[in-house]
Amino acid sequence: MSFSLPSSVTHENVMLLEKEGLNNLSSLDTVDCSNLLDFDSAVLTVLLAWKKKMQADGRAFAIEHAPEKLKVLAGVYGVAALLGLT
Repeated sequence: MSFSLPSSVTHENVMLLEKEGLNNLSSLDTVDCSNLLDFDSAVLTVLLAWKKKMQADGRAFAIEHAPEKLKVLAGVYGVAALLGLT
């Protein structure tokens, strides 16, 4: 199953979003970023937290439909390879 990110992920809503994702772990095998329009580096924090939890549980984690800006941002922060965004 896929978990869809909202159109905006910023420091204002990232903690709530992280909690929502962790509460819905069954939907976290794939994160769909097709709605993502407005975001900052906080989105990387939540994606890394989800990936870490999924790996700890021995489950796969993938990101779909990542906008180019997200790929660039992940590259700047040095986490593109960790998130499979290369």
